[in-house]
Amino acid sequence: MQQRTIQQPINLEGIGLHSGNPVHLRFSPAPIDYGIQFLRSDVAQAKPIPAIYHAVTDTMMSSNLTNELGQRIGTVEHLMSAIAALQIDNLQIEVSAPEIPIMDGSAIEFVQVLQQAGIAEQTSAKRYIQVLQPIEVRVEDKVAGFRPYDGFVLDFQIDFNHPAFDGSHQKFKLDFNEGNFIEHIAKARTFGFLKDIEYLKSNNLGLGGSMQNAIVLDDSGVLNPEGLRFDDEFVRHKVLDAIGDLYLAGHQILGEFYAYKSGHALNNKLLHSLFSDENNYKVVTKNDNVN
Repeated sequence: MQQRTIQQPINLEGIGLHSGNPVHLRFSPAPIDYGIQFLRSDVAQAKPIPAIYHAVTDTMMSSNLTNELGQRIGTVEHLMSAIAALQIDNLQIEVSAPEIPIMDGSAIEFVQVLQQAGIAEQTSAKRYIQVLQPIEVRVEDKVAGFRPYDGFVLDFQIDFNHPAFDGSHQKFKLDFNEGNFIEHIAKARTFGFLKDIEYLKSNNLGLGGSMQNAIVLDDSGVLNPEGLRFDDEFVRHKVLDAIGDLYLAGHQILGEFYAYKSGHALNNKLLHSLFSDENNYKVVTKNDNVN
């Protein structure tokens, strides 16, 4: 399979989750081996911010990247998840603010705008990170790990003691490809508890958060009048997050990812652990589609 970019530039605008202000995005085609790079259009002397795991400097509530000049871009995981699903390797993303807009709290609008731009095959072979041996990281009772596997599969379990989190809907396994992602994952929204949202807003954070871009829960259940998009939307969104976090490997993973109560910090810790030893992985090319 060949590397991919988009066919033509395209724009998108949304609201920043934390600032509550409009954020403008411009996606542009990029050359072979460019990777995924962000550029702050609101910053003088802006330099690219690479979408790579070792540029992650903060994982509080989201994955946030910083370049060597301290220029930062936050909340990249939903967009990165959409880029991974469309198997885009090379893309420049200009951003008019320090954060990616939240859109509807899922990845579907990012998928749609990139599909509208069109996908362009390039002349160099696509590269993958193949997991060679089992690797696992733990923090308290949280677990994330990789096992060798010919493809990419994600097996995720959450554990929330809350009336809205039915015990039978806290596990999800996904055989990753574009079709499965769009059908089962892309529309799953982020979620938060009303008490936490109120605390954030009192500290001038989460100012753009609302029931238009998140599932909001109180102590007894879901407050959104339309309810859930899937019975297990919460765990599906955690899979969405993990796909975006793991695409910060720089290439798509070939392996099985499993997780229990993992989040942005542990997902990033797993990538650091994977790349800490050359015996854990190798970079490969494949001529066929990854299923």
